[in-house]
Amino acid sequence: MSAAVFLSLLLVLSGHQQTTWGSHVLRNQSAVGLAPQSSTNTMAMMPENNNNDECDLVMNLSAIDRCAFVKNTPDCDMEDGFINYLRVSFCLLPPNLTPLTITLCIIWLLFLFVVLGLAAAKFFCPNLSAISTSMHLTHNVAGVTFLALGNGAPDIFSAIAAFSHPHTAGLAVGALFGAGIFVTTIVAGSVALVKPFAVASRPFLRDVIFYMAAVFWTFLMLYRGTTTLGETLGYLGLYVVYVLTVVISAYIYNRQKHSINSSVRNVAHIPEFHSSDSSDDDVPRQTRGSIQQEYESEYRPLLPYSESTCHVLLSSLNPVDSREWRRKPWSWRVLKGLKTPLEVLLLLCIPVVDPDKEDKNWRRPLNCLHLITAPLVCVLTFQSGIYGDYMIQGQFPLWLLILLLGLFLSAIVFCTTTNDCPPNYHPLFALLGFVVSAVLISAVASEVVSLLHMLGVVLSLSNTVLGLTMLAWGNSIGDCFSDITIARQGYPRMAISACFGGIIFNMLFGVGLGCLVQMVKTHSIVQFETEGLLTWILAGSLGLSLVLSFVIVPLCRFHLGRTYGIFLLAFYVVFLVIALLTEFGEIRVV
Repeated sequence: MSAAVFLSLLLVLSGHQQTTWGSHVLRNQSAVGLAPQSSTNTMAMMPENNNNDECDLVMNLSAIDRCAFVKNTPDCDMEDGFINYLRVSFCLLPPNLTPLTITLCIIWLLFLFVVLGLAAAKFFCPNLSAISTSMHLTHNVAGVTFLALGNGAPDIFSAIAAFSHPHTAGLAVGALFGAGIFVTTIVAGSVALVKPFAVASRPFLRDVIFYMAAVFWTFLMLYRGTTTLGETLGYLGLYVVYVLTVVISAYIYNRQKHSINSSVRNVAHIPEFHSSDSSDDDVPRQTRGSIQQEYESEYRPLLPYSESTCHVLLSSLNPVDSREWRRKPWSWRVLKGLKTPLEVLLLLCIPVVDPDKEDKNWRRPLNCLHLITAPLVCVLTFQSGIYGDYMIQGQFPLWLLILLLGLFLSAIVFCTTTNDCPPNYHPLFALLGFVVSAVLISAVASEVVSLLHMLGVVLSLSNTVLGLTMLAWGNSIGDCFSDITIARQGYPRMAISACFGGIIFNMLFGVGLGCLVQMVKTHSIVQFETEGLLTWILAGSLGLSLVLSFVIVPLCRFHLGRTYGIFLLAFYVVFLVIALLTEFGEIRVV
């Protein structure tokens, strides 16, 4: 709902902005045409933040000429994405239905965000957890690697998709910086308001220092306007240093704890060991696996029985738990009912391995079906489906070969396994689910980037402002609600750790992998097209919020109270107002 209200406001403001430009456009209408040589004259009439994308000029043309301009302008032809939204807007639908087009795009955008959230939360993260369990990783290593990747998957893939095209790189910069400001102000402030607490000092300072280093490094790359392969690898290496720091500090803390506990073992009164490095003293004693097993054992039948294959298939495709359905409020039921068809489609395509369950979530008929559907989904969605029409030696379609191989493997697995006992190679299904969900998330992220680019052109908005608002909000709103819920349950330290730990990974890997993938594709260095004053306001605001937290929190003796939470919320409101005023030309460099 907030997204729709926000875009409606932007539509009104952008209309006012286009009216302001109207006099310039009318005086230079003869210079605006389909010929490439006319773009230079028209470009000078555009605002500073849109001076590099010729596709933005389409709104200066008459409604009759827009379709031809979109078809003949290279910047309007987005390589990623299944749908060319600019052609849908200007060629398929009549000009008088532009408000309807924007409304439909908003609904479609919300649907894509739901797909991103479901694919990441229900399929990507569980399979990553299963992989880390199979590799016997410690909780610290798994938390800063696999768990961080799972939580940041929408941000990472959105950034990689945005960096794939020079004119949408602003979406990635705006989204990563905007999400950073949103999480460190709105989410952290909300946690402090809901549950005032004392933050773990050394982990907090460690995360803030590493995040400030990442932001400063990104600022330098934007300021220079370019980055090399060596700098990109060093940028990614900064996260490796962060992971090593987390692991080493946890190792030192555990040794100190063991040493102190051993020295006082024979003393009658053993004092409780406290350390500012420990952020797990408010973590519940029972793990999710033990709770899940205890919950399932209560409803386990007294006498063993074997379900039929048809019953196993139908029950595994039902995403609604009847016991949970009865306990939840009506709002949750409505939202669940809307998401159920989508969840069923994803369940048909993506396997999920759950190490916490006794049977590891082995569903023989469904897992056999996954061997057919999962590879097909990868072929049809990888790089926006370019391999869907690929013919082997010009005669045999690739998708048909994948289908036949899937049928063959599915038949073998079905004939050599049972419904009750998972096979020894069942953990490989977690790897398959990880790959399929990653490909699907990447495809949906490409659609989000293409759709936001179209909205930016139609509303005459820069990619940066769409990235720091719509894309950042869409990717971060789930983390916001989950962290606030965790804080309300009495675990604010866990919530605040998630706030800072995840965005460090998103920043370093979002920019680093995005640049690295682009370098591999183009075999050249990456050029950044900064969008004027707004980019520097975005980077400066994020840096300022981190510096203020780095100074204020220690002065408050690492106690995050409601006053600090209100300050963070007010900081974000002021930043958003300044960013929007800059976007619409009310604030400019003289």
